[in-house]
Amino acid sequence: MVFQRETIGNLPAYKQGVAPGDSGAFKLSSNENPFSPLPSVVASLADALGNIHLYPSMAAPEVTARIAKRYDVQPDNLAFGAGSVEVASQLIHASAGDGDEVIFAWRSFEAYPILVQVAGATPVPVPLTADERHDLPAMAAAITARTRLIFVCNPNNPTGATVTTAELHAFMERVPAEVLVVVDEAYVHFNTDPDSAIGIDFFNQYPNVAVLHTFSKAYGLAGLRLGYAIAPADVAANLRRVSVPFAVTDLAQRAAVASLNAEAELSERIDTIVAERARVLLGLRALGVSVADSHANFVWLRTGDETDRVNAVFVANGILARAFSGEGIRVSIGSVEANDRFLQAASQAW
Repeated sequence: MVFQRETIGNLPAYKQGVAPGDSGAFKLSSNENPFSPLPSVVASLADALGNIHLYPSMAAPEVTARIAKRYDVQPDNLAFGAGSVEVASQLIHASAGDGDEVIFAWRSFEAYPILVQVAGATPVPVPLTADERHDLPAMAAAITARTRLIFVCNPNNPTGATVTTAELHAFMERVPAEVLVVVDEAYVHFNTDPDSAIGIDFFNQYPNVAVLHTFSKAYGLAGLRLGYAIAPADVAANLRRVSVPFAVTDLAQRAAVASLNAEAELSERIDTIVAERARVLLGLRALGVSVADSHANFVWLRTGDETDRVNAVFVANGILARAFSGEGIRVSIGSVEANDRFLQAASQAW
């Protein structure tokens, strides 16, 4: 006897980036922040360890107040989860079910189709353009009477490409009012494209827009899991209804507040990562590698049929990247030493 829904047996497992173990390799597969936690964040966590026998506040009052003030929204516009991927799951479960459709670009965040099918809905992937960007006209054309939700990943994971303000406005004009558009900005802190759409601007202008943010990337809290949605109040209320109780720990909430208090230091780290990204892109192009601009903390190599061969060279040189066989390789921006090793490996692959 098999105790599972038929759909579940056909789902691909979400693949975590391979850890280096004791090999001396650099893990550049998970878009993690290469810097250690800030001392002030560590101190805040240490002060809270004596209370881990108690349940956290599900309302996350301090984080809520800080985020609401920052974006000039009401507290009831916010919903939290264990990372933005968990909030994305909330959005899908609250909006779509059997017979409903969820549209997203492809390739994009690999959890989207998994989460949609877990919810019992139908994923509708729309191919990227030839230059690795969202094809918003094609996504608009894919909308049907069954469409309930659309994800726009900006910058896109894994390609690093952005959606412009003008493009997203034109897209919103074609989206029915009853369809929710989610602007997933997990990598927004690394986005230096002056023409890029900004999620909060669209939330303020359109009644059917929600925005996803996370503390995992720029803030370096990937191991504590805290993400949130800025959404219409009725949508946010539904997210709280379908959320896992107590999923956002007290430690995560404290670390988030401490990180918000230390944004000047964090901004310096972000600037370093952005500068390293530019150096890596220049280094790849000097090797003759065709690589598109990225506005996230990773670069995307469209290696196609050569993906497995190139990735084998990387692994042999101690670089553990995220390879999508037959498509390409996403390489996170790491420390200066890690990035040097990656460029050295790339020189052997091309």
